[in-house]
Amino acid sequence: MNSSHARLERLLGGPALAALRQRLRRHFERQDGKDEGRVLHLSQLEPAEHEALALLTGRPSRTARSVRIDISSIDAALRAAGLCDSLRDALERLDGPIMNRVALRAAAELAWSAVIQRPERTPRLQGWLQTPAAGALLKRLARRDATTAETLLAQADAVLRRLPAPGLPRAQLAAQVLGNAHALDAGQPVASLVLAAWRRCEASAAPSSRDVILDTGLCSPADSEAQAIDEGTRDIWARAGILVNELARPVLVLNLPSLAAVLAAPGEPTYLSLRRLLRESPAWSVEGRAIYVCENPNLVAIAADCLGAHCAPLVCTDGMPAAAQRALLDQLASAGAHLHYHGDFDWPGLQIANHVLRSWRAQPWQMSTRDYEAAVQTAPHSQRDLTASNLTATWDPQLVSAMCRHGLAIAEEAVADRLIEDLRLA
Repeated sequence: MNSSHARLERLLGGPALAALRQRLRRHFERQDGKDEGRVLHLSQLEPAEHEALALLTGRPSRTARSVRIDISSIDAALRAAGLCDSLRDALERLDGPIMNRVALRAAAELAWSAVIQRPERTPRLQGWLQTPAAGALLKRLARRDATTAETLLAQADAVLRRLPAPGLPRAQLAAQVLGNAHALDAGQPVASLVLAAWRRCEASAAPSSRDVILDTGLCSPADSEAQAIDEGTRDIWARAGILVNELARPVLVLNLPSLAAVLAAPGEPTYLSLRRLLRESPAWSVEGRAIYVCENPNLVAIAADCLGAHCAPLVCTDGMPAAAQRALLDQLASAGAHLHYHGDFDWPGLQIANHVLRSWRAQPWQMSTRDYEAAVQTAPHSQRDLTASNLTATWDPQLVSAMCRHGLAIAEEAVADRLIEDLRLA
């Protein structure tokens, strides 16, 4: 260590003055290189820090908690003493280079701007990147590294160019496009970008009809957050034609007419998996026909027992529609079916009904206030089991008030006899 460096260490170095040096370094880090901010006010100084500044400025050492220092004067004093060229030079010699954070931020902003503005990307991805939330999500997924963000966007772009891809498993899509079968698993950065871009595209096309279960708040209180997220993402992938857990939660149907494949023996309920619905894309013979939709599988069993092959086409949502149920209802609505929905007279049942009626333009099926009042008179019940609610039944504004007044939930199975009469084919 040469003599000038040793003197500089005694003057401003050492652990006792580390905090002071950091404060001085932050001052220079904030400068843009044109204006060094020649006067600096320092407060809440420790005695050792005040003494060191007094030696640097040549002022008498007095007990004080704050001081104003002139950077130019300190620079001149350090040069005259033969220690270094400036205060900034002294700090760099003691603790390493001082980064110009203003310039770094400007360079980072330019880099991010260049990442986002890539006209050659697919419109789905580029359109999402223009939304307010896109930048924050991208920076989080890329850990604020523009190079990483560029890579993630290139991968998301490649995936989106393959969509829709009817009946393709997600793992196969990931392996073919990204070389890793798990690259599109839940929580993976590229998957998050693809889903966000796809959802934005859907929302632009039909904002009210493509709400994901998690976002509409329609999950029943018993559902866990993880289950809601899983159903939501699986549903989005399904609408893009991609299979995720394609055998989970198949949709239960009875006497659903198809132009080609025989689904089951007449009068016999059967399950249709998401895999089958997306891979085969059945041609439904339903144009202009009434298709009944219920909430509970028990009603399908009752209808099959009572009516068999003479039952009108019946589809079960099994609670809130999941990916397979949504795929089938999409297909039926697109094929020109007239959907009629019935569910439980309770708060989750009304939430599901609101969702089905809104998403597929279904008509309420024996779900009016009058129907509820009639059910209260005849359906067995033991005690009040409904508390007050701020829900609204979109098809009948008086229904919630009636349910709150009686305080009774009516299960769909309790009115099965009334529903069976509607399902009986002439």
